[in-house]
Amino acid sequence: MSRSVLPAGRDWAALRAQFQWPHPAQHNIALRCCDSWAARAPDKTALIDVASDGTARHWSYGEMARASDRLAQSFRARGVRRGDRVAVLLQQGPAVLISHFAALKLGAIVLPLFTLFGPDALLFRLGDSGARVIVTDIGDLDKIMSLRAQLPELREIYALNGAAAPVRDFWAEIAAASPHLDPVHIGPDDPAMIIYTSGTTGAPKGALHAHRFLSGHLPSVELHHAFFPQPGDTGWTPADWAWIGGLMNMALPCLYYGVPLVSHRMRKFDPDAAFDLIARHGVRNLFLPPTALKLMRDARVPQSVNIRSIGSGGESLGVEVLEWGRTALNTHINEFYGQTECNLMVTSCASVMDTVPGCMGKATPGFDVAIIHDDGTALPDGEVGEIAVRKGTPAMFLRYWNQPAQTAEKFIGAWMRTGDLGVRDGQGNFRYVAREDDVITSAGYRIGPSEIEDCLTGHPDVVMAAVVGVPDPIRTQSVCAYVVLRAGADEAGLDAALIERVRSRISPHLAPRKVVFRDSLPMTATGKIMRRALRDAEQGS
Repeated sequence: MSRSVLPAGRDWAALRAQFQWPHPAQHNIALRCCDSWAARAPDKTALIDVASDGTARHWSYGEMARASDRLAQSFRARGVRRGDRVAVLLQQGPAVLISHFAALKLGAIVLPLFTLFGPDALLFRLGDSGARVIVTDIGDLDKIMSLRAQLPELREIYALNGAAAPVRDFWAEIAAASPHLDPVHIGPDDPAMIIYTSGTTGAPKGALHAHRFLSGHLPSVELHHAFFPQPGDTGWTPADWAWIGGLMNMALPCLYYGVPLVSHRMRKFDPDAAFDLIARHGVRNLFLPPTALKLMRDARVPQSVNIRSIGSGGESLGVEVLEWGRTALNTHINEFYGQTECNLMVTSCASVMDTVPGCMGKATPGFDVAIIHDDGTALPDGEVGEIAVRKGTPAMFLRYWNQPAQTAEKFIGAWMRTGDLGVRDGQGNFRYVAREDDVITSAGYRIGPSEIEDCLTGHPDVVMAAVVGVPDPIRTQSVCAYVVLRAGADEAGLDAALIERVRSRISPHLAPRKVVFRDSLPMTATGKIMRRALRDAEQGS
């Protein structure tokens, strides 16, 4: 049973020209990622769940299907119906997938939530979505119970590992429920999931996605994982499955293709522990955010590591990290670009295209991506403008939850606006420049931070860098660089050396006027640097 969505062949132009989106009448993510395999190969490994002590429990598709059927019966008995929201506040593990599949089989809408969210973040998302049910762990239960009086629509709470009434015991409910379930009929445009934006600009917005958005991710996944799947593939990501990257770039595609997925609860990313996990469980396919890759560059790579493909996106990697991937890991790190509202619209695949350092890749087959002017007209190659994607791809969200005005503002004509500035070259390669609000205006120049940050992180003593504009009475803004150094690096004279590095390697007008050394940088939960927080701190100092 072939599940590839790409046409046969390895020619990039042909892949784009011949690509067609599938149009199934029924498109339930739970059936496509779980039950279809359970019916055909019930003993096939779906998940390898690695505990904190290193022990591993293998879950088959048959087990996942039976558990999610029973949990769906429990949900149904508690009044969950089509369109109701079911929140999932859990770390990586089988219960996340079982909860997702159970809700989706009933036509309910899943609300993934990050376990590190505090009470305010949870209250906003649960209240805004009107969640009826939440599944959590006993360790996060106190946070939910403290909010319950402020959430009148939250009727039921399920918890793992020792829940007591009125909270429902997750595994006990599964054990007691009927094993027979008739899933509701789901079409590709029926709502499946609300994923809240990470809130880098303004309050988080709930992007409502349809079941079709699984298909929307598959062309890029097949490409940036070097024609995924191949025999022996096994996938893992340290990115939490509450975010679109962890869930849709790795977890659900692995299950869709029948590739064993590794889950592991990593509260804080540890590069040595990550390499150990990869080696012990034969992980060959990884989604690694840029922050993780930059930290792993300083770790020892075990000889038994055999990585076939790495996908990365969210921040620019820089030439040095890409070269480290080729030399230390013996693989190409394929970059991609997307947003919560429309993911994986640009991709790279070193085996079928000439990848250009500093570029994110080309428009993924099935996506029409352009650089547009403020008025919505497409700009010629070489001009900086807003990255936009044309309506019509299944990866695109349906709307923002409860925010029709914000939804309307996201579009101009036939284009979905990203709010990101970029440029496309004559070969179709897209380069990210900056968020619109990250652009620095200095002495008449419009400066994007990415190129400067790539130059700084190319220095052997620099682990991470963030560049922002700070008020300047003469230049309007001046360039300020915040830098995290490797352990043991000597700061003496390094600020001047880094300024000169940018001056000589890129251009004098891009050289920072000031370099600030920091132990860490403020980041969103998805690992993106919060430049706005640095600007605010600089202006308040």
